[in-house]
Amino acid sequence: MDIRELDRRALATLGAVIAQIGPDQLRLPTPCADWTLHGLLRHQVSENLGFAAAAAGVTGDIRAWDQGNLGGDPYQAYLDSADAMTKAFAEDVLDHSLQIREFGFFPGRVALGMHVLDCVVHGWDVAQTIGVAYDPGADLVRYSLKVAALIPTGAPSDDRPRTAFAPAVEISAGSPALERLLGLVGRPAAS
Repeated sequence: MDIRELDRRALATLGAVIAQIGPDQLRLPTPCADWTLHGLLRHQVSENLGFAAAAAGVTGDIRAWDQGNLGGDPYQAYLDSADAMTKAFAEDVLDHSLQIREFGFFPGRVALGMHVLDCVVHGWDVAQTIGVAYDPGADLVRYSLKVAALIPTGAPSDDRPRTAFAPAVEISAGSPALERLLGLVGRPAAS
């Protein structure tokens, strides 16, 4: 499995949902606590640029993860950031140690897996917000589910001042894979 291809597909899937956003929808609340759709899109653009910066060797500068600017065309801002992300990981960085936010250093391959998860989950967030269908594909969901299972859940603590996602919610083990994934990242699938 080529993790870079999975990431490109996750970016494209999220992009297809973002393309459906109308300008009057940017102030809508999302399943991400405290974020409007505008805030979520800005976050995703920032994440894409932050991962690209990490792949380029930027360390110790948390501001690299907060550079997203939607300007007058949020969809184009997303496309540009996705392109920067894809180009950064086209280089041979999968085995390099990359600093991901304040979470620490991870091999590039692991970092890219985290990015796939982020795209798949936030694609669902956007789709829920604007009321459109969302089907990222079974392989992206399965992969994201494996990554999500490795991420610590629960509230922040002294040794973990920030969590990547909301605390997990209980989802039946017999539920579809996407619902189980959403539960691991703190989203009740029926929202």
